[in-house]
Amino acid sequence: MKNKKIAIIGGGNLGTAMAEGLLKSGFSRPEDITVTRRTLSRLSALKEKGVNVTDDNDQAIRASEVIIVALKPFNVKEVLAALKNSFDPKKHIIISVVTGVFLKDLADIFEKDFPIFRAMPNTAIAIQESVTCICHRGATAEQTSYVNELFNQLGITIPIEEKLMDAATVLGACGIAYALRFIRAATQGGIEIGFDAKTASLITAQTVKGAAELLLKGTNHPEEEIDKVTTPKGCTIVGLNEMEHRGFSSSLIRGIGASFNKISQ
Repeated sequence: MKNKKIAIIGGGNLGTAMAEGLLKSGFSRPEDITVTRRTLSRLSALKEKGVNVTDDNDQAIRASEVIIVALKPFNVKEVLAALKNSFDPKKHIIISVVTGVFLKDLADIFEKDFPIFRAMPNTAIAIQESVTCICHRGATAEQTSYVNELFNQLGITIPIEEKLMDAATVLGACGIAYALRFIRAATQGGIEIGFDAKTASLITAQTVKGAAELLLKGTNHPEEEIDKVTTPKGCTIVGLNEMEHRGFSSSLIRGIGASFNKISQ
């Protein structure tokens, strides 16, 4: 199913990042991707690489087989309702990366039976390091395999039930901000103990990357890896305990809970 024609409806940050990732991975040829946006000048970099760019959503949909909906949540229903006659249930696979729009909401817009996917990537999709949670309705095993393969070019994929999509948004998408805030805070600490900002940021970012790879490529629980660097009366355990006294873990857990409560309203 590779080399399908793909239309990305909504060439904002996420839409263009997906197009870039699909090109870099070799999953799609430039001529097989169409990206739409009202302001075409914002898509000049993709156009220079051979990607089709247009402000005509109808044309893009009719010329493609896979439709990635990357619109803003507030206007997705209005835009898709105006385009519903452009879609063909015998031809199109629909993938929505829009926060808060359910599979049922999308199906109600089209009023026909389509294979519809919801995918929740994060901004690391721009460097092909996203975690993308996916659910679907009405899709065949072959279509599901294709969509998983597509997003695997942009990081890793995890199938989930739709009821967990809000939680996936908080942990995976908002989670980028949480991780970056930790890196920024640790960088500030690094400056305080003697490093310049650039060096402190580099040490911290690579350390976080290494910690993540230990879990992704290994089988140990995080606490097992922590135990390896916490020697008796050592500086690591003193620092960890001070962070816990100040509410490090509880603050993070409460923050995740607050984000989830907000998105669930």
